[in-house]
Amino acid sequence: MVESRLGALVFLGDFKHIAPTAPWFHVDAGYEFVKWLAVFAYGELSFTDTSEAQGPSNSVAFPIYGFGGGPRVTVHATPRVAFFLEGDVGAMRADVPHGALVDLGYAKAETFGLTFGGRLGVEWYQVDRHLALGLDVGVRDATGFAQQFLSTSPPLMLDASAAIRYTF
Repeated sequence: MVESRLGALVFLGDFKHIAPTAPWFHVDAGYEFVKWLAVFAYGELSFTDTSEAQGPSNSVAFPIYGFGGGPRVTVHATPRVAFFLEGDVGAMRADVPHGALVDLGYAKAETFGLTFGGRLGVEWYQVDRHLALGLDVGVRDATGFAQQFLSTSPPLMLDASAAIRYTF
């Protein structure tokens, strides 16, 4: 299986006071053992900046990227409509000029940090049973994006996207 997603990454923890919602690109590649169970590896990329915490002249734009993998369970409601649940573990980092997030209290975001989370979605299979269109939402705990001092909330991120999936 190969799947591509296009959506938005929203920061729910303290990092929401640093960066605005980011466009988000995600690609999965995996293997379906049976019709309802698959394992996958993923890569992701999003783009944001520090405009929530700094003015326009001091704001730093940067990409956030990551990778990982996990299991996926799919349940078909009909032959053409299915619901899925994914779990994933991976790593994520912000690619900023060295020290750009240190001053804002997020030094760990500049190196790979552990992420774990899950995703829930729905798929609509086309006439070609190998091709599906989907909508999904996921939440993850991105430990590297926790504020170093006086953190008031967990470093959660929410993503929502539209997807296209092809199963061989």
